[in-house]
Amino acid sequence: MRADRQEQGLFMTAFTESFAVNLTLGVLLAFSIATWMLILSRVWQNRRNARRDKAFRQAFWAAKDLHAGEAIARAQPGDLAALTVAGFEAISEDKEAALSLDSLGDRKDILERTLKSQLQQIQHRREYGLMALASIGSTAPFVGLFGTVWGIMHALRNISLTNSASLNVVAGPVGEALAATAFGIATAIPAVLAYNYGVRRVRTAVADLDQFATDFLHLVMKTPYHAEKKADARKEEGK
Repeated sequence: MRADRQEQGLFMTAFTESFAVNLTLGVLLAFSIATWMLILSRVWQNRRNARRDKAFRQAFWAAKDLHAGEAIARAQPGDLAALTVAGFEAISEDKEAALSLDSLGDRKDILERTLKSQLQQIQHRREYGLMALASIGSTAPFVGLFGTVWGIMHALRNISLTNSASLNVVAGPVGEALAATAFGIATAIPAVLAYNYGVRRVRTAVADLDQFATDFLHLVMKTPYHAEKKADARKEEGK
């Protein structure tokens, strides 16, 4: 019974006596909560993006022509559909007729510039949260180290005040130091792993989008998209 009370006293001492260590642990707790929120958010977003892109890719390549593909792109959500819509808008007759710097150049240059710009925007959106994970992963051990150093200083101060290095004197401050170290490591590891995994997923996804953009570019260059639109317009006028 006395041993249990002693352990409880040491626990309360480690987490209530030193304001600096308690502040350190509070910061690490906030870092940990933010890390897991970002991890869960990114897992959900990655699954949603993969599901949308897969569904659109299958529907688009199954379309009978570019006009049907454009209709599918405008009807479906997702980054891949938005990329395709931007490509169609870049080569539309209204876009080519506009008097702006974006309209200067041949059809292929205009489409390449548009697709590249859209890919960069998608990449920036999908990288959201990775910088925060990297920052937490790199700073959490040092925040824990600050609590460790403070706990050791606290132990040395108690030794100097009591002229004793017994367990009762140093157990609390040493417990503070060990707790800060453990919390710092426990916070940094998930953040670093999530950052590395997130970077890899973004690179893989952007590579797939870039491959689709290349295939789309080649398809549009080989298909008389504008000629088909003009022919359809003439038929409608004849009717």
